[in-house]
Amino acid sequence: MIGKVDQFDASTQTGEITSEDQRYTFDLQDWLADVPPEPGDEVAFEVEEGGAKKINLVGLAKPQAVKSRYLAAALALVFGFAGIHRVYLGHYKLAFYQLAFTLLTAGYGVLWGFVECILLLAGHIDKDAKGRPLK
Repeated sequence: MIGKVDQFDASTQTGEITSEDQRYTFDLQDWLADVPPEPGDEVAFEVEEGGAKKINLVGLAKPQAVKSRYLAAALALVFGFAGIHRVYLGHYKLAFYQLAFTLLTAGYGVLWGFVECILLLAGHIDKDAKGRPLK
C-alpha cells in the first residue's frame, strides 16, 4: 500500500501512517529507509496484523545538503550588498533585488547583507533555492 506518515514519536519510536482513510501504527524496527521517518513522508508498506510493516520511502530520497552555510555567511558578510550569497544559494531574483536596493539607497543594502549573515549563522536561513538543507 501507499500512504503518508502522519506522526512519529522519536521517544517511543512509534508512529502512524494514513492510507485510504485508514490509520496504521508502526514501530521504527519496521522502517527500512536510511533516514528516520518524518510527518508528511510518502511511504510504501505492507499491512500485517492491523499494523504497517516493511515501510520504505516512495520516490526520491530526502534531499542531501550541497551548499555550505558558512560559505554563504562569509559571502553575505563580504559581498552581501550585492546579494552574492543569494546567487550562491540559487535565489537569483532576490539577489537582483538586493543589488537594486543597494544602488537605490546609496549603500544601505550593506545592512541587509549583514543581517542575512547573522540569520545564516543562527540557522534561520537553512535551505537553498531547491529546498535542500545547508551543511
